[in-house]
Amino acid sequence: MSGTANRTLHDNPDERPGRYMTAEMAEQPDVLRRILAEGASRIRTVAEQVAARRPRFVLFTARGTSDNAALYAKYLFEVRLGMPCGLTSMSTTTAYGARPDLRDCLVVTVSQSGGSPDLITSTRAAREAGAITLAVTNNAGSALAGVSEFHVDVLAGPERALPATKTYTAELLALYLFVDGLRDSWGHPGPHAAGDLAAKALPDLAESVLARHAEVKALAARYRFAERMVLTSRGYGYPTAKEAALKLMETSYIPALSYSGADLLHGPLAMVDNISPVIAIVTDGKGGEALRPVLERLRDRGADLVVIGSRAEVDRAAAGFALPTDGVAEELQPVLEILPLQMLAYEVTLARGQDPDAPRSLAKVTKTH
Repeated sequence: MSGTANRTLHDNPDERPGRYMTAEMAEQPDVLRRILAEGASRIRTVAEQVAARRPRFVLFTARGTSDNAALYAKYLFEVRLGMPCGLTSMSTTTAYGARPDLRDCLVVTVSQSGGSPDLITSTRAAREAGAITLAVTNNAGSALAGVSEFHVDVLAGPERALPATKTYTAELLALYLFVDGLRDSWGHPGPHAAGDLAAKALPDLAESVLARHAEVKALAARYRFAERMVLTSRGYGYPTAKEAALKLMETSYIPALSYSGADLLHGPLAMVDNISPVIAIVTDGKGGEALRPVLERLRDRGADLVVIGSRAEVDRAAAGFALPTDGVAEELQPVLEILPLQMLAYEVTLARGQDPDAPRSLAKVTKTH
């Protein structure tokens, strides 16, 4: 047998496991730059048009990774705009045929592909029920964009890896800019920088975080043989905990449970011991302050605690990854928080002998009904 025939996937960088995921993680700073340079003005125009309709409340529709981006947007709407929000249960429409009165409601459907039948069906039904409908997708030509009244393109470019990385951070930034546009249109009081100005440091900061891959690889050694993980945060960091848990489960198959810090204290804390790792996302701001009592309880239980975020809390933990959050608004920090956790999922998966690009039983477009 020839030497060529004996080569493994690792011998050829164009065939190595995880090549798509690692390439797409590396694209994220450029995607953020593209949104700020090419998408911000268009997003602001959409925000102005929606603001003129004066919606009274917001419903978010999404699945998977996009559901976590929608949860982030829910925090933005409630904290920055004071608008009541909810997350829809699509089966009420698609399975039960319910048709609620959605006049004066903004329905925001978040989807990378814009191709899942239940998202399309529920968005069409919402529009027919009087809702203002907005699709946030990575595919301007998708069926979801077609049935929605308004559309925001997150401009992430084609995504080949099954685990979504660059589309997630693109969704976060696009949703932040949309909410900031609404805030400006409605003249909300209080000093604040325009969204694109406040976010302009993100691409360079993201680049600096991704350059620290070696730190994450060393951290991944702790989790190669983990049988389960717990992830926790509060406030704007909570969607990061949920997204990181999803990435770990879909790539490495490790059961990863995500909880709000407050919910963790209401029972699940009992399962925490000195064996199962706990990853805490500590946002620099009010969310991080609210999480500190939870961190103390975790330390009291002898948890193997790893902190992502605040330098002060990283220094008190067994291990961690400090983020460059000086001068970064709390509501923008999730764009940076998820980056080391994406790399962690990638490295843990490789260490367990699996391919992050091809999780078993998954497809890029999940066609639920």
